Amino acid sequence: MFLGEYNELKLDRFTTVGAYLVDPEGNDVLLPSKYLVQGNKVGDILTVFLYKDSEDRLIATTYTPDIYLNEFAWLQCTDVNFYGAFVAWGIEKDLMVPFKEQLMKMEAGKRYLVYLYLDEATQRLVATMKYKKRFALTTEGLEIGQEVDLLIGEAAEIGRDVIVNHAYKGMIYKNDIVKELRTGKVTKGYIYNIREDLKLDIRLTKDGYTKVSTEVDQLLEIIVKNGGYLGLNDASDPDEVRERVGMSKKTFKKAVGALLKERKIILSDDGIELINKGEIESATETLD
Repeated sequence: MFLGEYNELKLDRFTTVGAYLVDPEGNDVLLPSKYLVQGNKVGDILTVFLYKDSEDRLIATTYTPDIYLNEFAWLQCTDVNFYGAFVAWGIEKDLMVPFKEQLMKMEAGKRYLVYLYLDEATQRLVATMKYKKRFALTTEGLEIGQEVDLLIGEAAEIGRDVIVNHAYKGMIYKNDIVKELRTGKVTKGYIYNIREDLKLDIRLTKDGYTKVSTEVDQLLEIIVKNGGYLGLNDASDPDEVRERVGMSKKTFKKAVGALLKERKIILSDDGIELINKGEIESATETLD
């Protein structure tokens, strides 16, 4: 049985307080009655999350936690007492962040980035804010263009900090932020640079031809829907470009270049114009 993770266990027997589940080695754990559903029967295989209750007993739950063993999450502090701080994590018993694992004095009501690990001395699940030593020590197996999981961090002067695959520090630079990013949000991204310091540069859209061709179609659709004209050009403010067409200034310029090459648009001092206005109706039909 594995603390802090999902386990597939067999329902072995019912009791007055719930049911006992067993693993292939015969180890058992209590699943309290409130987690049982009508139709559960002996022999069923149940997927449950394991943690320890306030009396240090191993307990199974069907609740979905907000953080898993050896992963990161932004969690809200619910209380601070003599023993440490406690954060809500989707399980009935709040998760403790000992004072020695805090980078600052935690306050109830605020959210903090923490890492969940198993304390070897106590065999309890514990959260820590001192997570720098938890990052991977090698980038072996990572590739440019690889899709990755992202946990969005706080805004920095040059962009947004992110945690990549719960194992690496990463950065999405300002010019590559093409949609709203909220601290704590989980999303997908793509690696476009692997640095020598083991940090990763991340983009939210796939780099290369596939990305550009997608953005070309998007930009063409916007021009068509605006009657064949769009008041943006190379001198436009990056924030205005991002707001009006949903892409970075760099990607916008690549898409414009592709449309120019295809002889579908011309550039003026004020913006972009579809070359053949007569194509608007047919283009609109195609886009629809």
